[in-house]
Amino acid sequence: MKDYCKRSPEGRKMTAPRARIIGSSPFVRAMVMMMMIFSGFVLVAESVIGVNWGTLSFHKLKPSTVVDLLKDNNIQKVKLFEADPLVLRALMGSGIQVMVGIPNEMLATLSFSPAAADLWVRQNVSTYIGKGGADIRYIAVGNEPFLTSYAGQFQSYVVPAMVNLQQSLARANLAGYVKLVVPCNADAYESNVPSQGAFRPELSQIMTQLVSFLNSNGSPFVVNIYPFLSLYGNSDFPQDYAFFEGTTHPVIDGSNTYYNAFDGNFDTLVAALSKIGYGQMPIVIGEVGWPTDGAVGANLTAARVFNQGLINQVLSNKGTPLRPGVPPMDIYLFSLLDEGAKSTLPGNFERHWGIFSFDGQAKYALNLGLGNKKLKNARNVQYLPSRWCVASPSKDLSDVANHMKVACNVADCTTLDYGGSCNSIGAKGNISYAFNSYYQLQMQNEQSCNFDGLGVVTFLDPSVGDCRFLVGVTDTSSSFRPYQRWVMSWILILWQVWAFRI
Repeated sequence: MKDYCKRSPEGRKMTAPRARIIGSSPFVRAMVMMMMIFSGFVLVAESVIGVNWGTLSFHKLKPSTVVDLLKDNNIQKVKLFEADPLVLRALMGSGIQVMVGIPNEMLATLSFSPAAADLWVRQNVSTYIGKGGADIRYIAVGNEPFLTSYAGQFQSYVVPAMVNLQQSLARANLAGYVKLVVPCNADAYESNVPSQGAFRPELSQIMTQLVSFLNSNGSPFVVNIYPFLSLYGNSDFPQDYAFFEGTTHPVIDGSNTYYNAFDGNFDTLVAALSKIGYGQMPIVIGEVGWPTDGAVGANLTAARVFNQGLINQVLSNKGTPLRPGVPPMDIYLFSLLDEGAKSTLPGNFERHWGIFSFDGQAKYALNLGLGNKKLKNARNVQYLPSRWCVASPSKDLSDVANHMKVACNVADCTTLDYGGSCNSIGAKGNISYAFNSYYQLQMQNEQSCNFDGLGVVTFLDPSVGDCRFLVGVTDTSSSFRPYQRWVMSWILILWQVWAFRI
């Protein structure tokens, strides 16, 4: 089980809503929550399917368009990787439950400064929450901060930051409604078989502190599980074990048998929690999914089979061998939309996790168990004109390498690489794809299709089979890239804290 479903650090920027509580009065809700905290029993409730909404895209839909997409598909819960004001404003009044994330880089300041925690809560939660506002239920404090590849650089900040943020929520009279969580990677725990699961030795003490804190405040344990990464990173990993349709390589663990990697990984965490005295801790799956492009095994068919199998399994309330009849509280699919501006350090597949393409069009049929039998596309998407930039059929393309390098360094060409959907369209097709990706990113500026005379604009769609030549969208509502916006907002927080102290 050691290599099953771990996560690399570059792939995520930044998870988990509460189970449905019977009764509408504050007194009943408070009593049920106290029972959750002190009784030692898992609150059994129907799992809900949510999604991760990332915004690292070159072609951004308007946040209001994405919110409509969520509502049209009856998706009731969404996880954000940052407190994007445009997104949070779009979610106001939608009725969609929100988890908002805090980047790891903020943890140090939040751990040292209660004033910084107060300011963050005021700017990113209090501003949006309330009647007719955004229904913020969770704050994700960091994202997979205990990854082995981080070498402990965030480890000591997590619990102190949570303490300060909890006190800030209390001062804002939000502590009973907004819960703190810490999305953890599956590499936080390890074992050869699920029943022997344990947190990594160097994390034993801090995990005990963290889980105690979560338990005392009525928060679940949030974990990100990726069977695809196990398959991608290990040539000996049995392919059928990554899915939910049975396997010829089951894992035998005493009297229990595991037929898929997800259940095995989940129960490894259950065992690890049991070893530190919290075997009944509610668990939320913060990220889980399958990419559709950019690697061998990343394709539409595999993504549909995995995600549908996962959804069916979770909503069946079957549970796992160590938690029979008790599925995860909720699962958040990764992800809602493709993100063409993400880092490709973990692999080219990082830009292709969406169940929808960048423009909100469903990639494949998927029943989320939320009323619709298949996904509904985004409405009223505003596209650029139907034209594409391709390699000129009449020009010598022998010196095109530098032009392709420039185009692909700026735009997304990950579908051209081995295993990608456009890998087999030929050399000229590759050139055309690179030219067009750059051309669309430049909002179809005429000069951006020049490439020293090697490019030409066409009105005939050059898409071939599954290889789609995109047309950009016209939305320009986000004036800053996500990183720029994060830097600006954090500088403002630090300045106000400094000014307040003076």
